[in-house]
Amino acid sequence: MAHTLKPYLEVIRHTLNSALCLQNYPSQVVERQNRPEIEFQDTPAVVPRPLVIARDENERCLIEPSINSVRVSIKVRQSDDTERMLCRKFSRFFTQRAEHFVILRRKPVEGFDISFLITNTHLEDMVKERVVDFIIEFMEDIDKEIKDLKIALNTRLRVPVLAEERLSQVLVVVVVDCCCCC
Repeated sequence: MAHTLKPYLEVIRHTLNSALCLQNYPSQVVERQNRPEIEFQDTPAVVPRPLVIARDENERCLIEPSINSVRVSIKVRQSDDTERMLCRKFSRFFTQRAEHFVILRRKPVEGFDISFLITNTHLEDMVKERVVDFIIEFMEDIDKEIKDLKIALNTRLRVPVLAEERLSQVLVVVVVDCCCCC
């Protein structure tokens, strides 16, 4: 883990540990339903202000707590068009498989690449520390994977260019040899 990434992820880890103290809270609007308050915001009194943890203007995490749910949205660093395209493809890949990731939202919050929704029922089935570890590890891995894919893509694009340059050098030598022979 990079030295600049570690403090950023540690702050997110501590904030998530604090925010994931969730409890059952039935809807005040619809009888006999438990709806995630952060999604519907039926009762504004149980939805505190969202927290933004930013490493820089291009990489940030939005944590929106409420009494029975927490929404975590992640903006991945994208420094050029290649990284934007790779991040968009990654996000699309994961959102299409959201049913396999229980806490992943199909549609991220506006301005972010990936969002998770954790409710009190998720924490009844899963261990809180494992959920936090999953999110932190996910953030580390997606950043690393995008960088690795960018390097691999640039390498694959560079090979035909180098081959073309080498071929043109060989053709020049062959043409010069043919001209010298005549």
